Amino acid sequence: MFKKLAADALGLSDIGIVVPKADFDKTESDDFLMHESGEEIFFLIKTKADEYCFTNKALIHVDGANAISKKRTLKRYEYAYHPITNVTLETAGTIDLDVEIKFTIGSIPMTVDIHKRFLAEIKDLYKVLFAISLEVKENEKKYAIAENSLSYASQSMGRVGNNEVTPAQSFEEITRFAHDWMQESRSKYGKKDFKDTFELYINQ
Repeated sequence: MFKKLAADALGLSDIGIVVPKADFDKTESDDFLMHESGEEIFFLIKTKADEYCFTNKALIHVDGANAISKKRTLKRYEYAYHPITNVTLETAGTIDLDVEIKFTIGSIPMTVDIHKRFLAEIKDLYKVLFAISLEVKENEKKYAIAENSLSYASQSMGRVGNNEVTPAQSFEEITRFAHDWMQESRSKYGKKDFKDTFELYINQ
């Protein structure tokens, strides 16, 4: 325990800092942004080995094997396809120098230690991640309801006879309607851009 305290005090441990907006373009993460599709950085944590870059569309993790090696592995997790869950924040104790934010993205657990002087900023990040997790969960429920509604409607249409329409025509109409319905539902509930959520909680 005392070795850890000494390492933290000397700045030798892998405790992260929150990168200010003015310095986003000086990070490795910035090189991998999809600027062409409107992606932008809203929050960025940098440790000696890693970068955790939260954009309006994804978490970009520049993963360093260790603080000494120059090798980096880029990992990208789209919020729409890797739902955020299990968001927790552990604040610092009296003698601790760091706070810890934990979450799972897709099936990947993440734990990031940040210097406690950035606690206010990390609280905002916690709110964003928690809000995104709730919104994605609610949208999944709404999409499931839309699917069930379509199934019920299709069954009802099958029970209602129409002598003027052939089975082939009926099948074609139902198929076309089902396709349009699911496309509209996916567009409505399959949210991919969370810029509004970041802007609500992140003070820039």
